[in-house]
Amino acid sequence: MPFPDTLKKNPKIIFFTDFDGTITLNDSNDWLTDNLGFGEERRKQGDADTLSNKVTFRDMFWEMMESVKTPFPECIRLLCENIKLDPYFKDFYQWSRENEVPVIVLSAGMTPIIRSLLVHLIGPEAADVEIVSNEVVDKPGKTKDQEDGWQLKYRDDSGFGHDKSLTIRPYAEHFAKRPNEPRPTLLYAGDGVSDLSAARETDLLFAKKGHDLITYCEREGIPFTIFEDWQSILATTKEIFEGKTSLKEVAAEGMEKAQETEQDIETTK
Repeated sequence: MPFPDTLKKNPKIIFFTDFDGTITLNDSNDWLTDNLGFGEERRKQGDADTLSNKVTFRDMFWEMMESVKTPFPECIRLLCENIKLDPYFKDFYQWSRENEVPVIVLSAGMTPIIRSLLVHLIGPEAADVEIVSNEVVDKPGKTKDQEDGWQLKYRDDSGFGHDKSLTIRPYAEHFAKRPNEPRPTLLYAGDGVSDLSAARETDLLFAKKGHDLITYCEREGIPFTIFEDWQSILATTKEIFEGKTSLKEVAAEGMEKAQETEQDIETTK
């Protein structure tokens, strides 16, 4: 349920999360581009150019999706065959439902793809997950079930196409104006370039090991902890939920892990 309805049950935690490469093991948009579009090499160069601010994510992602000419229903069918769920996300999602922790998917991808994959990979209970993402529309004179018949419809006019911070920020602003109300802890999990706009907005960021988001957080001084899968996210979130650890302690441990990883990389060079 959208803001402010999310707050009606006074949740202790609100968990925002990226979808592709975070909830899933592989990225559906990358898969489409690599297998049906202009290919992996050009896509990876686009990621690097975005991270170094040479191009906007909006422009890079538009080019990726425009290179895919396959009818949209066929894209969804192929993705359902090839995209895998993190093996522990289902456990996390079940725990979140049992403890009334809202899970809100913030994605630079496309809502119909995400909804189809969630229901396919988790089951019908995933049909009510809140998804804030881009949409898909027919190209002029065509329909989505035709070759080269669909295109992105971005959620906003930002350089991201979907500025995830715009969904998170109202929660922080709400409680800043109401200091006497119990404030939920705001958490976020992500892995890459599309998560840059959200990285500053929550109390703690879970950044996926070995991915671009860690580089950005270290450079910008953003509190984060590293995760490899949703088993570790669930364990840490439970400890925060139960008051067994603090955000400061988790962030300090995350920075230590990141530094240890960097040292290991230097040692093996």
